[in-house]
Amino acid sequence: MSGETGTHIFASVAEVEERLGEAGYLASTAVATTVFLADRLGKPLLVEGPAGVGKTELAKAVAAVAGARLVRLQCYEGVDESRALYEWNHAKQLLRITAGRAESWEAARNDIFTEEFLLPRPLLTAIRGSEPTVLLVDETDKADVEVEGLLLEVLSDFQVTVPELGTITAERRPFVVLTSNATRELSEALRRRCLFLHLDFPEPALEERIVRLRVPGLDAALAASVVQVVGALRAMELRKHPSVAEAVDWARTLLALGADTLDETVLRQSLGVVLKHQEDIRRAGEQLGLTRP
Repeated sequence: MSGETGTHIFASVAEVEERLGEAGYLASTAVATTVFLADRLGKPLLVEGPAGVGKTELAKAVAAVAGARLVRLQCYEGVDESRALYEWNHAKQLLRITAGRAESWEAARNDIFTEEFLLPRPLLTAIRGSEPTVLLVDETDKADVEVEGLLLEVLSDFQVTVPELGTITAERRPFVVLTSNATRELSEALRRRCLFLHLDFPEPALEERIVRLRVPGLDAALAASVVQVVGALRAMELRKHPSVAEAVDWARTLLALGADTLDETVLRQSLGVVLKHQEDIRRAGEQLGLTRP
């Protein structure tokens, strides 16, 4: 893995494109270049963009081609140090104290604040790992600002401080991917520690390749029609624009239905696969000129 060990996942930008492609992730040259630099420089990679463009899938693909363990911290409002970093097994500690009541507090304290009672969470798990690891901090923007403070120590020095045990430093640095949907602005301190990659919805030609790769047996013309209509939907004022994954799901739906073309009937019957709000379906139907059955 990348980092101070001097080992790297990729030898060139071209190799990034090739190996990610073999894992089912079709990366543009810009994406492949940024991934290569993150690996070569040992820097965390901050991937920002709208939901459903492949940010999380990129981390999964890197882990797959590296033969690495994927450690995922799913961020949400209220996630704290005990969920992100570590916590102590209080029930087990209490049992140990109860069993050794004759001991002094000092002796008991030395017993219960040891590795045996430590419950590592994703950040500490990734830091302590000796095998190749990809650390995915998913939807970082959903976490509270305080969580960024935890990330700063990890991303600056690849180390974690546990007051009772001391500082734990990574023997083998993980490849780190942070994702953000940009629902709030991340701190400049966090951004400084990362390489930045903005992922948007892919160009039509690339999205067609993705759809055909993920849906074997789909007719090329039908794949082109799916991508064309999905592109039109993304240009509308909708509550939620269809993601790449939803475009793939739609293609699979059409294949299952035995559809040869995206005619009005098929569109009307299957639009709920790519649009998840009734108001969006109604608005899209109007703009696409679909008549009611």
